[in-house]
Amino acid sequence: MAHWKFSLRDIFSAERPLIGVIHLPPLPGSPRYKGSMAGVVDRAKRDARVYAESGLDGLILENYGDLPFYPEGVPPETVAAMALVGAEVHRAIDIPMGVNVLRNDALSALGLAAVLDASFIRVNVLMGAMITDQGIVQGQAHRLLRQRSVLRLSTKIFADVMVKHARPLVHQDMHMAARELVHRGMADALIVTGEATGAQPLLDELKSVKEAVGETPVLAGSGVMPENVAEVLAIADGAIVGTSLKRDGHTENEVEAERVKALLKSVGR
Repeated sequence: MAHWKFSLRDIFSAERPLIGVIHLPPLPGSPRYKGSMAGVVDRAKRDARVYAESGLDGLILENYGDLPFYPEGVPPETVAAMALVGAEVHRAIDIPMGVNVLRNDALSALGLAAVLDASFIRVNVLMGAMITDQGIVQGQAHRLLRQRSVLRLSTKIFADVMVKHARPLVHQDMHMAARELVHRGMADALIVTGEATGAQPLLDELKSVKEAVGETPVLAGSGVMPENVAEVLAIADGAIVGTSLKRDGHTENEVEAERVKALLKSVGR
């Protein structure tokens, strides 16, 4: 393997960490913003505390409510809002935090990580090009890795393989795409999802990616729930979980402690 080997234990205390998603409500500038950043902050802090107090190993902050998404660079007000929320969340909890700036603004995510002391960022398209509902989204690994060096950050890059809500511009083998993300894109960890938010990942795809990249961590990134978490973690090195932990299983709703505890119980924790 490449010289930048990374273990999830470098960040998380658990052997196979479970990372909760804070799906932020619409932020300033987005069409559905309700005009109160105080409400956005309160909701994010509440969900973060539920995750931490229920025993999850980490969380990731993302601007989920900002539909329709910018394909790449988000405006300054989005970055400012996420910095404000992230700082409040960071003060409220004591578990590792990551950042994802949708749809694919990895440079803003890295900048936020620098000021929030976030442990990792998620990048939907690190390399290549994907056809999405935002049009063609292109990876910027060359800029991102250089900027991480300039900022002298140890922030890890978690990159999606064939990200959800997207299709590759040309046919690409998942096994080879995973290898190139690690060896040519220098991703620290990979994420495998289903086709959409809340959709279960295919176990065969998880296995294929894991076999392709060896010791590089591979996480399931959608559709993880109490009913399948043990089966998923028999293959994956961890999971990012959101929708199944929300009231009534709806992504936009608040996190419920009972659902988090049920997920942990399913893996004997």
